Amino acid sequence: MIEDFDLIISSFQAQYGIRLSRELSGMKWDEFRSLLVGLDHKTPLGRIVSIRCEDDEEILKTFTPNMMKIRSEWRRRTAKALTQEEMDDFLETMKQAFIQMAGGVKN
Repeated sequence: MIEDFDLIISSFQAQYGIRLSRELSGMKWDEFRSLLVGLDHKTPLGRIVSIRCEDDEEILKTFTPNMMKIRSEWRRRTAKALTQEEMDDFLETMKQAFIQMAGGVKN
């Protein structure tokens, strides 16, 4: 999520008209998470996620070299499967980072 934060920022602006730099400090974690999950495929993040997750061979044939690079890099990074504990730790770390970015306010 950290490496995609620029995409998250632009996607919130595109879909919701929310400028995270101004509104994140007053946003609760649950609200942020709900909005993030609700981003559609037309947003910058949604388009990248679609490229990363594509498995249809016919669609892959239409990918540009840049799209294939995005997909390949993502697959290399995610090749190591995370345990549930690792995922929980990661999500807690992200939650705490957002709390700190919001000025330390807890929901």
